[in-house]
Amino acid sequence: MKFFNLHTHAASGEANMAELINQYPLEFRDDFPVYSIGIHPWKINAETLELELEITKDKLNDDNCWAIGECGLDKRIDTPLDVQLEVFARQIRLADEHQKPMVIHCVAAYQELVAIKKQLQVKVPMIVHGFSKSAETAKQLTDNGFYLSFGKYLLRNPGLSEVLTTVDTSRIFLETDTIDEPLQSVYAVAASALSRSVDGVKQIVLQNARTVFGDRPELR
Repeated sequence: MKFFNLHTHAASGEANMAELINQYPLEFRDDFPVYSIGIHPWKINAETLELELEITKDKLNDDNCWAIGECGLDKRIDTPLDVQLEVFARQIRLADEHQKPMVIHCVAAYQELVAIKKQLQVKVPMIVHGFSKSAETAKQLTDNGFYLSFGKYLLRNPGLSEVLTTVDTSRIFLETDTIDEPLQSVYAVAASALSRSVDGVKQIVLQNARTVFGDRPELR
């Protein structure tokens, strides 16, 4: 049974692992078998925005492109929030047009994230990656249809294990993002928190992946 990595920036090359590799439009590589692509709020550039959106739109036609993202909102950067919201909304429309799930980067903008999902009546799955907040925030997000992906903060913050136990397992993903620790370490902590075996957690995550991304050979 495979591990599934919801979000990473580097392929591990391990045979027992399915990995959704994050790609940026202007840095696209065609040697990743499975990937997501999108404009991160940190990388919004007015001069290249239209080109990046066109590249993203083109790649969304590729069956190996499983999702759009990471994209989203971040209140702790200099780019004005109204600019971020417009770029995010345009990517939401692409996701809707191509029926692709979204991998979401969100920092200090959860109210805005929920609001734009409601405003645009988003129907595609939206996964908040790198979740590290409270049980109350987790509930707010899952009540509004979001999935949550746990990763490095699960390894760094023991209190987050308790938050994980409050989330319906049908809404959980695991990831490495940019950390050096292997995905297996994230699964081990999650398994301990949930009082399940690592294989049990694999089964949960793979089922969620099939629900969100479809019953693909990589997820069997």
